[in-house]
Amino acid sequence: MHQPIGLEHPNGCTVACRQENKALSLLIPRSFRLGALLFAASLTLSGAVAHDPQQNQQSPQDIPDAPSATRPVQTFPTNLPPARPEAPPEQPAPKSNPDESDSGAPPPMPAVKTVPAGSVPTEGVNSRDDLYTITVSTNLVLVPVTVKDDSGHLVDGLLPRDFSVFEDGRKQSLKFFTSDPFPLSAAIVLDTGMPDVALQKVNQTYTALSGAFSPYDEVSLYTYSSTVSQVTGFSKVGDKLTAVLNQMKLERGRNNGVPVMNGPLGPQGPTVNGIPVERPGAQPNISPPKEVRVLNDAILRAALDLSKRDRARRKILFVISDGREYGSRVSYSDVLKVLLSRDITVYAIGVESAAVPIYSKLQKIHLPHYGYGDILPRYAGATGGEVFSEFNRDNIEVAYARATGDARNQYTLGYTTRATPSSAYRDIEVKVARVGLKVNARAGYYPLPPGK
Repeated sequence: MHQPIGLEHPNGCTVACRQENKALSLLIPRSFRLGALLFAASLTLSGAVAHDPQQNQQSPQDIPDAPSATRPVQTFPTNLPPARPEAPPEQPAPKSNPDESDSGAPPPMPAVKTVPAGSVPTEGVNSRDDLYTITVSTNLVLVPVTVKDDSGHLVDGLLPRDFSVFEDGRKQSLKFFTSDPFPLSAAIVLDTGMPDVALQKVNQTYTALSGAFSPYDEVSLYTYSSTVSQVTGFSKVGDKLTAVLNQMKLERGRNNGVPVMNGPLGPQGPTVNGIPVERPGAQPNISPPKEVRVLNDAILRAALDLSKRDRARRKILFVISDGREYGSRVSYSDVLKVLLSRDITVYAIGVESAAVPIYSKLQKIHLPHYGYGDILPRYAGATGGEVFSEFNRDNIEVAYARATGDARNQYTLGYTTRATPSSAYRDIEVKVARVGLKVNARAGYYPLPPGK
């Protein structure tokens, strides 16, 4: 029988051999064949690693092989670096509260003790109030301005471009402008040294005086004749002010009529045939009695109290008097300096002799032992206020509303002055671009010293 001649394969296997291998592979299960393939692959990889010269070089610090039955146990290398010192055992974290128990419950709070008042020295140490004290140096000048037409009515609707402000002749740039109304801080100064007929006429107008102020205003009341008295402190307008004014209706003025110059009731004492009894041969000194009317002192007292009120309010001094001044301890110039340095405006209701149309001209004549009578127009003109001269009760009541309305509804102009702080007087002039309008503003001011 002839043997089949197989063609030789390049790998050394004939075709017949290949057929036998193929038939054999069909008899072997597939899982067995897969395991055989994996085993052959592992042998191939181990052989490749064994032939790698870099993998065969073992570092002296490599971990030794596991013990073997055919090889002796390898010893650990002796040239190792020194071991680090052992860390001390961890201590338990300290308690945030030493008095806290291990159970976690907080201990009872100790009694709170305060330092007795006045037992801690404060010299050289800032007090708690210093935390809320802010010192600001500013050179902003605010000028309230009243603008009226020929009929005496207030003019509204003006803009910043309509105004020009000059200080000592130099035009200033406006930094602030508003036409919003301001709440008032008003000091009412009532002259109780007027003739009784004039004072009784004023007493009947107190209801209108109280109604001229709004609930947002605050009012204080002063009276003066030979001395000054504060009747009420600053408080909101309401029942309290009305009650005080109702009590003021009982006040009486000085006796009416001309002073008694001679006779048994005269001021020179008892006489016999015109010759004083106490000093025979002496000529009688017949002179009118001195009427002490401390108007300057009253305005100064009210102005100093007004200067302590809130700066967000318009400060006005409301005088009801016949304008007579005699016997004050302070002069007009001293009081005016206080008014102009504290931004206080004087409004006045001139009654009796102050209501005469030629009052301002007549009162320029100074009579001995009679004082001055032109003080009110000078105060009002210098501070930007106004004097309302009225005779009868109805006109006085209308004047109350006009004065408070003018003060509340002024334009407010503000500019930054370039001059250095000093005590020198500075002139202010306000002009309006529109023709035919009357502008009323204070004539100047005295800057406060630094830190005031």
